[in-house]
Amino acid sequence: MAIDWAKNPLVPVAAQDYDSKEALMIAYADKQAYDLTLKTGFAHYFSRSRNRIWKKGEQSGNTQKIVDVLCDCDQDSLLYIVEQKGAACHTGHKSCFFTKAANGEIIDERIADPAKLYGVVDRLYHTILERKKADPNLSYVASLFIGGENAILKKVTEEAGELILSVKDRDKEQIVREAADLLFHTLIALASKEIAPDLIRAELTRREGISGVVEKSLRKR
Repeated sequence: MAIDWAKNPLVPVAAQDYDSKEALMIAYADKQAYDLTLKTGFAHYFSRSRNRIWKKGEQSGNTQKIVDVLCDCDQDSLLYIVEQKGAACHTGHKSCFFTKAANGEIIDERIADPAKLYGVVDRLYHTILERKKADPNLSYVASLFIGGENAILKKVTEEAGELILSVKDRDKEQIVREAADLLFHTLIALASKEIAPDLIRAELTRREGISGVVEKSLRKR
């Protein structure tokens, strides 16, 4: 029994801890990610937000060593049984399932400091995603999402203008603060379209070594 990849090009994958039997996370895989998982012995997934294959733990080091891979009865989802190294969740929790749906109660403690697992931009982006549906009276991010696209883009425009003025004033401390504000609001705009910072890094990597003149000319083709 195997996945019909022609019929199901992207399938959900549940990861389960081999020792504790704890449900760790849910992600997705395409055939290439699945093949890499079997070939390397470590869990690989396909990120819809980053639009690429990723190895679990590629940034944090918290890899998932494959013990077994199971297919469900309908042949449209997978279960990775894994030896989890460290935290499975980007928040630093062992499992992504640590919040009671009924009342939001946190039912276990972090086992790792997320600040040591990911860069500040990635952590900030995830925090923005988490606060999209928060109480807008308590969360500035949520209030912008309630205001919609115009509210989000208005703040990006305002912060860009303030950065320009601070550069004109040649105030280095103010430039740093305004640049941080612009990056923060740009991440909110990206989150509104579910575009992860990793895609921006990938685009910058693609442009590396290409002159600006050549790169712009290629866009017009």
